[in-house]
This record gives sequence, C-alpha cells and structure tokens, in this order.
Amino acid sequence: MRRIAFSHTTPQILDRSKTVTRRVGWRFLQPGDLLQAVDKARGLERGEARLLAVLRVLSVRVEPLSRLRTDPRYAEDELPREGFPCWTLDEFLESFKRTHGLKSESALITRIEFEFVE
Repeated sequence: MRRIAFSHTTPQILDRSKTVTRRVGWRFLQPGDLLQAVDKARGLERGEARLLAVLRVLSVRVEPLSRLRTDPRYAEDELPREGFPCWTLDEFLESFKRTHGLKSESALITRIEFEFVE
C-alpha cells in the first residue's frame, strides 16, 4: 500500500475532518485505491513513518488550482473538506503554493477525495 504524507495537516487527518487533498502529481491514483496516511514519508524507510489512518480513494481529478478562486461556491465547500474551515481562500492558496513550490494559481493539481477505512 502506498504511503501519502500529511505533515501539514496531521491534526485534520487524526480528527477526520479532512476528506480532500490536493497534490502536484499523484495522477496515477484510481477510485478504490488504498493509501496509508502518514505524518511524514520523504526520506524515511518503510516503518519509520507514523501511520495516521488508512484511506480509500473515492475520486481523482485534475483541475487548475485557480478553480478555487474563480468559483467562490466551490471554494466555500472545499476549504472545510481540506481541513481548513476557518481559513480564508487567500490563506489557503498562499499556503498551498508555498508548500508545493508553485508560483501560479493556474497550475494543474490533482484533487483527491477519500474516506477513512476503519
């Protein structure tokens, strides 16, 4: 099972408030795929990361990050699903661009919707 890191949103995974994540890449995922949510994966050997949850992918789609800005109703729905119900859209977009090394909101990103497997 592939690992997926949530180092910036570990509390949201632990309290199960996050059901959507956006990634650069990850276009190979398919609905039904199982993922191990971990706190950190990069540079760690298998077994060194802390397992947070097992996730089942519900949907995967590629869209411009700017969709959140051009469709306010969509953004209003998505920020809580990303685990940030109190953040403004600007806060979320700036944080996402900074942590993913993006310069533009026009970048295509992968939106992954998932559920927790008990």
